[in-house]
Amino acid sequence: MRIATWNVNSVKQRLEHLLTWLKEAEPDVVCLQELKCVDEAFPASEIESAGYNVAVHGQKAFNGVAILSRRPFDEVRRGLPGDEADVQARYLEAVFSVGSRALRVASIYLPNGNPPDTEKYDYKLAWMDRLIAHAGGLLAFEEPLVLAGDYNVIPTARDVHDPALWAGDALFLPRTRAKFQEFAALGLTDAFRACDGREGQYSFWDYQAGAWQKNNGIRIDHLMLSPEAADVLRAARIDKHVRSWEKPSDHVPVVIDLAL
Repeated sequence: MRIATWNVNSVKQRLEHLLTWLKEAEPDVVCLQELKCVDEAFPASEIESAGYNVAVHGQKAFNGVAILSRRPFDEVRRGLPGDEADVQARYLEAVFSVGSRALRVASIYLPNGNPPDTEKYDYKLAWMDRLIAHAGGLLAFEEPLVLAGDYNVIPTARDVHDPALWAGDALFLPRTRAKFQEFAALGLTDAFRACDGREGQYSFWDYQAGAWQKNNGIRIDHLMLSPEAADVLRAARIDKHVRSWEKPSDHVPVVIDLAL
């Protein structure tokens, strides 16, 4: 089973890219982030015509997450538990039947947190605490679980082209990385790093200063796996070539294959 995550940075602007990539990569499940549209404006008919069921948790002009699946949805949860006052569309979770097993997948758009000396960074850390609490509960099910998305976290120095340049950024601050390590310590595996330990492997390149052409990127899009999913991980890759397409997202798809 092929599962992918991609921050499309406006699904309506990137629809043709998305449809092209779906045909090329043939994923079974896709987690999308930064839709920048409400549910009703999501291009569901075009994606359904490509062979996918669609679940959406949208928001006007900002945020928004979706899950596309060749299989029907058994369950869908919209929103991350832990704060009823939080209306930002950043979390969507779905369950599918795969033979006699249940596969649970979440699409995550973790807050950016910049500037770090504002309430935006406090919100980021609090959101991560909620994610840690919720993930701990999901792991208790002891089922294949994939928590995929744009985490807005650079885990280590080998995941950024210039660590010094990002030292004061909310994506790379020590507190951010420590919180991500706490999340991973629940028993989650970074799927890409389990398959590829090379430096210079990125999933995001800024639009400014020729970052793409110079490969001045960062790796912030992750698929985190429960032990039951990690046991059947067979491959992982970053579809870097998508960044070279005309008017691309600043992120590219990250793809894993599970023997389910």
